[in-house]
Amino acid sequence: MTARPLSILCVSSYEKGQDFLRACKAMGCTVFLLTVEKLRKANWPADSIDEMFFMPEELPIRDLLHAVSYAARTRHIDRVVALDEFDLENVAAIREHLRLPGMGLTTVHYFRDKLAMRAKAREAGILVPDFIHVLNYGDLRDFMNHVPPPWLLKPRAQASGIGMKKIHKSEELWPWLDQLGDNQSDYLLEQFIPGSVFHVDGIVSEKQVLFADAHGYGSPPLDVSHHGGVFTTRTLPRDSSEAIALKDIHAKLVDGLGLMRGVTHTEFLKAHSDQRFYFLEIAARIGGAYISNVVEAATGINLWREWAHLEIGAGKQPYQLPQPRHDYAGVIVSLARQQEPDTSAFNDPEIVYRIPKFHHAGFVLKSSSPQRIEELLASYTQRFVADFLATQPVPDKPTS
Repeated sequence: MTARPLSILCVSSYEKGQDFLRACKAMGCTVFLLTVEKLRKANWPADSIDEMFFMPEELPIRDLLHAVSYAARTRHIDRVVALDEFDLENVAAIREHLRLPGMGLTTVHYFRDKLAMRAKAREAGILVPDFIHVLNYGDLRDFMNHVPPPWLLKPRAQASGIGMKKIHKSEELWPWLDQLGDNQSDYLLEQFIPGSVFHVDGIVSEKQVLFADAHGYGSPPLDVSHHGGVFTTRTLPRDSSEAIALKDIHAKLVDGLGLMRGVTHTEFLKAHSDQRFYFLEIAARIGGAYISNVVEAATGINLWREWAHLEIGAGKQPYQLPQPRHDYAGVIVSLARQQEPDTSAFNDPEIVYRIPKFHHAGFVLKSSSPQRIEELLASYTQRFVADFLATQPVPDKPTS
């Protein structure tokens, strides 16, 4: 009997992961995509998708399990993958329901739940800012009496600063908790530590970190999302003490959290006060804001394609990481006042990608010199503020 192609169901509430879908199809898989109805006409690679399914936003998990199980009556489903962080828990539930390979709910919580990941990181001996679960009021008062303000009120299962509130004195907390009502236990309170923010983007196979590149943000993402500004990040010099330390902590963290295989986007803070690195959060997905483009420009490694190879093999086929290059890259992007901003005045040869998004201006840059990337990002940031910059409030909930 001829072996049938492996079938993979990709789930995404956002328009992303096109290279993942293409890679799966190129490997001979039958590719299904489950996305939200509003993205029916999004820029999906139709020639790489065998069948698409659509769901309402915020579909209850039981209904989602029923829908996928119904589809499986007449289709084989061998793998299920969440292309976006906000679908990780639903996909883990689908895997467990259908008994398929991949992360289950217990492990997924370490990569979605900010409370769970902090507690696990602390167990692994990794520095984290002081934090407490928003649960017992007496404990919260004791925390605020002993941990200097300000503090951040953080939702346990959001990303990109969505839903975070900065608390400067204890009496400010209680009105926010009143607003949250029964949802307040979905939050944690954490000491705000001023510092510089970094991220490590990696590839893990059979619990081994096979690839990791360290990057430094310009302004901290929380500041950009809440107060406006220009977003930048760039590859760190690979022989720098910062890059070496960050990759070491990242490897220790991945081991402590028990990730078997996949991609990671991990954020760290280097405190101004003591110059030590503190763990902020980790996600088992590819970083947004064109970070995957930065990684590919600098190293030649397309994280989406490599992730597809890992998922399709699922430990049964040996994974071979392509040989990375050792160039440097960065990205600059901001909201723009203009619907289609004219960026033709930016013509340096280091620009390798112009971001084609309404009301946004941005580029990905590549050079053999990290200093050149730094210089261009600094210069472009000033020009973006003058020529394009617009701001909008950070949403309380994610939008697709």
